[in-house]
This record gives sequence, C-alpha cells and structure tokens, in this order.
Amino acid sequence: MKETIPGGSKYAKIKAKLRELKLHTVCEEAKCPNLGECWSGGETGTATATIMILGDTCTRGCRFCNVKTSRTPPPPDPNEPTNVAEAIASWGLDYVVITSVDRDDLPDQGSGHFAETVQKLKTLKPDILIESLVPDFRGDSSCVEKVATSGLDVFAHNIETVEELQSMVRDRRANFKQSIEVLKMAKGYAPAGTLTKTSIMLGCGETPDQVITTMEKVRAAGVDVMTFGQYMRPSKRHMPVSEYVTPEAFEKYRSIGMDMGFRYVASGPMVRSSYKAGEFYIKSMIEADRATSAAVPSVGS
Repeated sequence: MKETIPGGSKYAKIKAKLRELKLHTVCEEAKCPNLGECWSGGETGTATATIMILGDTCTRGCRFCNVKTSRTPPPPDPNEPTNVAEAIASWGLDYVVITSVDRDDLPDQGSGHFAETVQKLKTLKPDILIESLVPDFRGDSSCVEKVATSGLDVFAHNIETVEELQSMVRDRRANFKQSIEVLKMAKGYAPAGTLTKTSIMLGCGETPDQVITTMEKVRAAGVDVMTFGQYMRPSKRHMPVSEYVTPEAFEKYRSIGMDMGFRYVASGPMVRSSYKAGEFYIKSMIEADRATSAAVPSVGS
C-alpha cells in the first residue's frame, strides 16, 4: 500500500497559513499517512485538514500516540479560537474537523476553548459543517454538554481499541466505560440531528469476536458513525503492531457494522478517525437529513 508524498499548491497554502498563525494539525503531529491526499484535495478536489487546538502537548501518554506529552503543558493561546475560525473560514472548506490534545491540567479540560472555537467559526461561516473530535474530559458531564451544545454537527470521541485492550493501549486515565458514557451523554445533550462518531485501531492484539462485541456496545450507546483503521507504529518507542489486518477483514467489519444499524462505517487499512472520504459521506448524510426534515410539514400546517 502506498500514499502520495505531500505536495502541491493547496498543500503549500494550508501549511503556510498554519505556520503563520502558529496552529497545529493532528495530521502532522500524529504522522498521518493520508496527509498528502487530504491537504492536496484528493479525488474530491476539496482540501481537508484536521486542526488541533489547545497546543501540541498532551497531558496523557497513550502507547500508540506520537503527540508530545507533559504534566504541565504551556497554557492555551487565548487568541486561538479566533485565529482558527478565521483561518478555516478563509480556506473555503465546507467540512472541517477540530480536535485537541488532552488537557487534564485545565479546570474545564479545554471544553470552553472547544465551544468558543466552534461558535466563532459558525459565526463567520454559518453553513460550514463542524466535527469536533474531543477527549473524554474525564467523564465530566458539564464539559461534554458545553461542547455538544456549541453548534457542532458531529460529536466525535474515539474509544481507540476493543474493551479488553484499553489498559494496554490507552493512558490509565482513559477507559472503555468512560468513553462510552461520554458518547451517550453527547447524544443526550446535543440538538436533534447531531451525529455521534467513534473509531478504533485494528492490529493491536484484538480478536474478531472482541471487535464485534465492542461494535455492539458502541451501537447500543446510540453512536451513528464508526471507523476502523490499521494501527501503524509511529516509532520504536511505541507499542508494536501485532497484526496487519487484510483489506477483506476490514470490509467484513464494515458490512457487519452496517447490518448492526450504524449510519455509516468507514473501514480500511489507511482509514483514520478524521478522514476525507468519511467526511464526504457524513456531509452528504447530514445534508440529506436536513433536506428531509425541511420537507416534513409541521403539525397544524
């Protein structure tokens, strides 16, 4: 499997603007293999970048992640929500993903920063669709509510792996039950029509039965969208890959997920939780839902 080396005018424009405003992307920090495709526009011709707010240093240390870690990261930039909103609005995107590092050091764990960024962007570009890929906020319902009611269109939080491998893959402060509760809370707090989404990596040592059982629990939590990708070891310091899952196995999980009732499932070796192809289908799904809702006459009309 091969991916395009990053390059081209769109790639250069996005990178230059990010550097100018001192913004970070998970695309670069996590060494995503799809960076060249997404930033250059790929088959759809629309460039996509997943913006990472709240700095580039995480308070947690998951065994799979390449992002820098520290118990005391630098304080968030108070101008970041404005800078992010203005940058994204200037790119002419119609779907964007905003994510962040974990900020256990902050009183609100960064939830207010998330909400402000979404609100400012929606003010500048009301029609843009925003997916917020958030931390677990340690299960704090007030933090979840703040983000879920900020005006976003997709609330995403990744469970990362099957239930049985949580302690081996994720930081000890994260766990399956807490993540599932966050997704449930988001579904309850968010306005009708808001989608919830999660993702897991394959190749961490899970069994097919564990994957399917995990999918069943995720679906029972009301999650609309689920994605599956191949775990790739970012360095020798990180957790080793236990298996390279075949494209046929990924397709099987996609089919099983759709049969379970997920609205959309993206599954493939190069798929990541924020992935241009998935965003294209989610955008179409949201637009179709809203068109249907607008076409239904209200009671008494």
